[in-house]
Amino acid sequence: MPTVALPLRIVFAGTPEFAVPALQALIDAGHPPTAVLTQPDRRAGRGRKLQASPVKQCALEHDLPVLQPRSLREPEILQRLDAFRPDLMIVAAYGLILPQAVLDLPRHGCWNIHASLLPRWRGAAPIQRCIQAGDRQTGICIMRMEAGLDTGPVYFREAIALKKEETGGSLHDRLAPLGASLLMTSIEALLDGTLPEPEPQDERLATYAGKLEKSEARIDWSLPAMDLARQVRAFNPWPVAWCELEGERLRVWSAEPIGDGRQLGPPGQVVAADETGIDICAGSGGLRLLEVQRPGGRRMPVADYLRAHSIQVRA
Repeated sequence: MPTVALPLRIVFAGTPEFAVPALQALIDAGHPPTAVLTQPDRRAGRGRKLQASPVKQCALEHDLPVLQPRSLREPEILQRLDAFRPDLMIVAAYGLILPQAVLDLPRHGCWNIHASLLPRWRGAAPIQRCIQAGDRQTGICIMRMEAGLDTGPVYFREAIALKKEETGGSLHDRLAPLGASLLMTSIEALLDGTLPEPEPQDERLATYAGKLEKSEARIDWSLPAMDLARQVRAFNPWPVAWCELEGERLRVWSAEPIGDGRQLGPPGQVVAADETGIDICAGSGGLRLLEVQRPGGRRMPVADYLRAHSIQVRA
């Protein structure tokens, strides 16, 4: 593959914090995007004030042009993107579907920084789903985008092992800079003519990482304790697993499975409560709550919670 002349005209599309390290890496390497696409400002917080996305904030700090279309199918946005004459479009957790007309604009195509080892965990929530499923490894792929959902061939991939106590937040924070690093490896390969032919995905191995829903966060005590512990870790910091205890909704930030897998008692029954945790029976084994949060309160170790709340224990 021949080398690519500078400057490289890049359009960057991303929205959440996950995408910021990649945008910053492009800027630091001397490849500031000619335009940055991000989702429209959203209302958030108790005051419901409009807030710019993390990507928009980063772009504005570096005086980069920002576009916030609600859709990429409007002729006006297509014309504006075409006017940038992009060589490459980089996408990282953008949140909007790219129609074929946009995919066809850049000379070198559209690349996606995807937080899984494709074809496993295509879709919106690969970080949380791999923890929830008990995967032992995950990683980052730099993929050439096509019309299907994360179905395009992969240029580069890098795997990492999941830690025993990995949460959705901790894994996010490890994968985001890895995505930025692997992106720069790909950019350098494009520029010096060593970019490999992308490897097609094996459709037989594809799994889907559906979008997280708040309705999934309620703990179902009929499930095995190991599954519940993974749910708690995967849903930290959002949407946060929760259960009802003594008639009160309690968010569960940290928990661990206990027992040897045998049923300890009726699912949902509290069998112990002391400074080491609150032990609750699951479909098999039990779940020990370690860090909890009352409505309107702060996160706290169970020992602090029990100083102010008595729990009825049925041994």
